[in-house]
Amino acid sequence: QVQLVESGGGSVQAGGSLRLSCAASIATYSTYCMAWFRQAPGKEREWVSSIYSDGRTYYTDSVKGRFTISRDNDKKILYLQMNLLKPEDTAMYYCAARSRRCGIQSSLYDGWGQGTQVTVSS
Repeated sequence: QVQLVESGGGSVQAGGSLRLSCAASIATYSTYCMAWFRQAPGKEREWVSSIYSDGRTYYTDSVKGRFTISRDNDKKILYLQMNLLKPEDTAMYYCAARSRRCGIQSSLYDGWGQGTQVTVSS
């Protein structure tokens, strides 16, 4: 029912930028809440940002002002523009989808991508 494929990760120096993409194979994509999570080695999976079907956006405090989540409902693609990257942003980034509603708990989401690695060096 839900297939997600992330891309756009890579290695960048502190202060640099990356744009992550998530291609979604969801028939009713526009009705889904889409989110980005990340997980660093030895840490729990962390919610980063969500975008509602109506376009409302939410961010965890550590990325506010630096990251921007957006969606293209025609192409069924989710984006995460990451600017002013810091070493603490280093993690595997995952795209997630939830029907109709958002949330910050990973267990709430119905579908996940395989992840794309982001590495920020000092």
